[in-house]
Amino acid sequence: MAEKSYDLIVIGSGPGGYVAAIRAAQLDMKVAVVEKAELGGVCLNWGCIPTKALLKSAQVFEYIKHASDYGISVKDAEVDFGGMVKRSRNTAGKMSKGIQFLFRKNKIDTLVGHGKIAGKGKVEVKGEDGKSQTYSAKHIILATGGHARELPSIPIDGEKIIEYRKAMVMDEQPKKMVVVGSGAIGCEFAYFYNTIGTEVTIVEYLPNIIPLEDEEVSKQLEKIYKKKGIKIMTNSEVTSVDTKGKSCKVKVKSKDGKESTIECDVVLSAVGVATNLKNVGVETVGLKLNDRKTHVEVDDFYRTNVEGVYAIGDIVKGPALAHVASAEGITCVEAIAGMNPEPLDYNNLPGCTYCWPEVASVGYTEKAAKEAGYDIRVGKFPFSASGKASAAGANEGFVKVIFDKKYGEWLGAHMIGANVTEMIAEVVAARKLETTGHEIIKSVHPHPTMSEAVMEAAAAAYEEVIHL
Repeated sequence: MAEKSYDLIVIGSGPGGYVAAIRAAQLDMKVAVVEKAELGGVCLNWGCIPTKALLKSAQVFEYIKHASDYGISVKDAEVDFGGMVKRSRNTAGKMSKGIQFLFRKNKIDTLVGHGKIAGKGKVEVKGEDGKSQTYSAKHIILATGGHARELPSIPIDGEKIIEYRKAMVMDEQPKKMVVVGSGAIGCEFAYFYNTIGTEVTIVEYLPNIIPLEDEEVSKQLEKIYKKKGIKIMTNSEVTSVDTKGKSCKVKVKSKDGKESTIECDVVLSAVGVATNLKNVGVETVGLKLNDRKTHVEVDDFYRTNVEGVYAIGDIVKGPALAHVASAEGITCVEAIAGMNPEPLDYNNLPGCTYCWPEVASVGYTEKAAKEAGYDIRVGKFPFSASGKASAAGANEGFVKVIFDKKYGEWLGAHMIGANVTEMIAEVVAARKLETTGHEIIKSVHPHPTMSEAVMEAAAAAYEEVIHL
């Protein structure tokens, strides 16, 4: 069979890969994407989308449990765990089919199998039948993503010690669960399982849960989680898990040396993401990796040290987030096309955690701004003072904003509350446009809305707040 040639081959169809492919097709490139599993990668099939479907089910159940707070009487509501899982999987399936439609619309070929760079301008695709075919391309983008990181003390067996994929499709709801790690994945699953009746304990090695967030936000979420009945152990680590018996015996050691044992049905390991760089051709073409050999070294436009080879998403430096991978894919392709795109500003990338209440942030934390040498103004507005939040029965949390005193530059924003993952985009856009605090204060926000809290927090930073 004659070797097929493309302008661009993308290895991996996650939110970095498929977005890069579509943008390249829009720019009149002949494009193919290599994928061995479902189109859409982890995000659409096992991450962003199906987890949000589960979280929505939990939120609906929580609304029903508190229906009397809204003047509604509901009796005998029960969790259908299997039904929640089925809805989540159906949602993911529909989204994956949507990618298939977009590929057909943009005349993008899907090459089914495991892809690896086989040499200069060459990609080898090995199908499930073991047969391989080689394709040529002027440009190759590696977008192979990541998988659940595994700690030596917590070896994942897929039954009693699980990672996020299994947590989404368990046959039965566990009565007791220990979640190791309190980043976005850990906190989201802790909320989901706690809300539907599982006894949940979070073990976090660092001093605060969601440790990358501003400390005030972390402490607020910890307070809310404890109120919900979630047990939280910070400054602690899991040293071993005994899975020999019917239950798991989790040994936990705190920083002060105290040891304890927790019995549970299942342990969820949520300790981060490891990159997929094995058997993708890194050694074949001599791609330069970082010192720890965990990520591919790239420039501002995702060019590697090998001409014609690029890397985006989880396998390069920066946060392992779907929207970051998508932005990197677009920047990479537009640079290939000679459009001279602006490099991505990694200090203006929003982060979101979709527990309830939600958490969202962008830019410097208060601590980081001070460490960077800024003289700052900080404004904070609680949702307890928001009319919309009170009407919605969602007055937990706050908006916190940080400005540079000298020039009014918006350094960061940190939010915890209902729908703040939608609200953070205002801050991202405003920071991109170099908007100052005074300009936000004078930008009229609609009333009543949760978004008024952004304006009020900015006003608080300048001692002009009205509703506090």
